[in-house]
Amino acid sequence: MRSKIITSLALAAGICATSFAFAGHHGHKSAVVPTITQTAVLTGLENPWDTDLLADGTMFFTEKCKGVSVRTTDGKVHKILGMKGSSGYASTNDDLHCTNQAGMLGLAVDPNFAKNQRIYVASASTKYHGSGCKTNFERCDGNIVMRLTLSKDLKSVKDRTDIVKDIQFKPFESNHPFGGNGAHNGNRPTFDSEGWLWVTTGDRHRGVCPQSPELLCGKVLRIDTDGNAHPGNNPPKGFDKRIYTYGHRNVQGIAFRADGAVFTAEHGPWHNDELTMLENGKNGGWDPRQNVGGRGDCPDEYCGYMPNQKEGVIPAIRAAYMPMSDTRFADLMTPAWQNNGYSQGTSSIAFLTGSQWGMYEGRAVVGIMGIAFGGTPPGMRLDVYDIAQDGKSIKSVIHLPVESKRYRGVTMGPDGALYANTDEGEIYKITAK
Repeated sequence: MRSKIITSLALAAGICATSFAFAGHHGHKSAVVPTITQTAVLTGLENPWDTDLLADGTMFFTEKCKGVSVRTTDGKVHKILGMKGSSGYASTNDDLHCTNQAGMLGLAVDPNFAKNQRIYVASASTKYHGSGCKTNFERCDGNIVMRLTLSKDLKSVKDRTDIVKDIQFKPFESNHPFGGNGAHNGNRPTFDSEGWLWVTTGDRHRGVCPQSPELLCGKVLRIDTDGNAHPGNNPPKGFDKRIYTYGHRNVQGIAFRADGAVFTAEHGPWHNDELTMLENGKNGGWDPRQNVGGRGDCPDEYCGYMPNQKEGVIPAIRAAYMPMSDTRFADLMTPAWQNNGYSQGTSSIAFLTGSQWGMYEGRAVVGIMGIAFGGTPPGMRLDVYDIAQDGKSIKSVIHLPVESKRYRGVTMGPDGALYANTDEGEIYKITAK
């Protein structure tokens, strides 16, 4: 176990100082810049994608191309459920698989875990595609949400129930030159304070997905633990009632502010990432269909990379890119933040809670996986955003002093620490004092 201790600098709004007064969202003021300690809890993993914790510190985590495991309070790791081809797990399911960006991704622990022993895992699956499915499972994948009931000793799965079976759609093969099959899954489930399960989905490189009323790709869902729609969801007429918001590209982060407002962190197409406060029934504005909005034909009927962004690295060309938030839509949600430049890979989001975080308390921390073409600020990092109360803008961004890694997931633990998993294979515990 290795540890890194750094005193954070207040870099917001171009100010470089060790401390200054900050008016927080809830009226408190803090002049304290916390000391940050970063400790590796687990290393040597293979693409750990998500984590969630029990009150006693028991930690569940997924590895994208392997399966779901648990680290108990004694430090032991038990491999619970693996996907096709995995070894060392108590059980494996052959319909679960890893292709490109798809695999076993997000997880969430049931708020009533002490009574029901349940966790929820979002994964790629070949199970629900019928006779139209190609024999090559890599060309016939979709995404599901599984409810897993675990044994009392947390070493095995007693029951698997798939509560969402149709995140993807009919059999579909993407041969798009940027990403190919298995791209853009979303797949970050989380619970709100009332026990409702929220599930983010990606557009899967299918142009019709984000604006479709019936397809669940390119959406944010709000459901119960059986997969049924929240009765307060208010999508447009004719939409699937499980949909809370639509018009998304690839939401890999979702978190709740202390006042209950829900925010997403969303991957953009090289030129634009976004943080957005969600509004019930509203549109994220992503519309990669061909032959709409003045477009012509696009590769694989998906215009999400038009014009060719590998060539368009100068502002004059970048301005012509397809927008993440298309103002053609009257029900468009206003992002709190858009980088309007090089894509940074905004993978995940959490809100820092507890007075130990000092001036950062109540702010959003976002995992940044890197910038496609360089630019400023460079690097793989954790950024802390001071989001305006109305969710329409940000006041500042501070770079948390941590090791430079591809931070795929960030989760607030019950102990007030931030847990961050990286594509390089670590899960870190990050504390403030």
